[in-house]
Amino acid sequence: MRIIDGGITAAKGFWATGAHIGIKKIKKDLSLLYSEKPAVVAGMFTQNIVRAAPVVRNEQMVKSGKLIKGLVTISGNANACTGEQGILDNQKMADVYAETLQLNADEILTVNADEILTAATGIIGKQMPIDVIEKGIREVAPFLKRDRESAREAAKGIITTDTFLKEVAVELELGGKTVTIGAMAKGSGMIHPNMATVLAFLATDAVISQELLQKALADAVEITYNMISVDGAVSTNDMALLLANGMAENEPITEYSEDYNKFKDAILYINQKLAIQVIHDGEGASKLIAAAVTGAKTKQDARKLAKAIINDNLVKTAMYGEDANWGRILAAMGGSGGFFNPERVEIAFQNEKGYLSLMEQGQPIAFDEGKALEILAERDIIIHITLHDGTEEAIAWGCDLGHEYIRINGEYRLRT
Repeated sequence: MRIIDGGITAAKGFWATGAHIGIKKIKKDLSLLYSEKPAVVAGMFTQNIVRAAPVVRNEQMVKSGKLIKGLVTISGNANACTGEQGILDNQKMADVYAETLQLNADEILTVNADEILTAATGIIGKQMPIDVIEKGIREVAPFLKRDRESAREAAKGIITTDTFLKEVAVELELGGKTVTIGAMAKGSGMIHPNMATVLAFLATDAVISQELLQKALADAVEITYNMISVDGAVSTNDMALLLANGMAENEPITEYSEDYNKFKDAILYINQKLAIQVIHDGEGASKLIAAAVTGAKTKQDARKLAKAIINDNLVKTAMYGEDANWGRILAAMGGSGGFFNPERVEIAFQNEKGYLSLMEQGQPIAFDEGKALEILAERDIIIHITLHDGTEEAIAWGCDLGHEYIRINGEYRLRT
């Protein structure tokens, strides 16, 4: 696998663009993606029972096995809790984009609305300015391109409070053919995936069955987006979509094989990179915290314990204050529901400034407060939790919690 400079247009046959159409005051708020060849699609969606209209529709489309030709995403309005009108407006987005693709094609092109996915992010409970969106789609679609800059424009069109673009692209060899995967994501606040507000879109030219495409995405989501948290808020709009249009013409991946494992590893790599970028961009965050649990009795225990640490507000505020208050870490673990023996726990901090033990065999140990401050003053911090209950392990990623998070979210609806 090779990391390359690229985004959502990196793979063969994918076109994209993004623009400001007037949903938001200044920033880009529309993103379009198009595939030259119909693509199979895999998807993972929020488990919040309050679900935005695009989530409901896309999930049905993925389950149907329908081939896909495009995706339209708007930013600034979540189209969640908008009732029947929201469902109609979401469908209208797909209708208009399908129609516009046909009108602007250089050759005769048939695109149906049921081949167009939709996505939205932004304010909940606000009806969409559908006239603005329809006009914007019609004006922007003619600018779809396959180049690097168009991928960046598309990535800009999906963000809300993000402070930087989140893009990844890789190449790998499958069956003697070069397969490419490009991706973009957004996410900064309202991040606590149960499936991140996270939207993640991946596009590949691999030839692969929908069943294995879904398996690769689901397995990756479980240990990437489902192991991050900024604020413990589960979004109404989270989704991760993976499109594969087959234009690499590799030997079809239809069963578990060496090629499937290579592809699966690449999907995992991309989603982990995007997930960590989301945490680095956590609203108001000054630190990335990784909680690494080893020696757990079960995988489920390890995941519960790791997530409890990065979700705990007292741990997060201690990290913000650069305070080595490790008791908060142990208390968070104890309330997680994950099994461990407190009398055998070891806790340590680590980053490029060194490794510092704080607790061994369930007992506090004397440590250098100056060294602790030196480690905690850094941007990235690993909290090592060593148990002696088994052989399972897990890692979760989170961020600190400070004044800036309150300011951003206190003003969010008024600023968007």
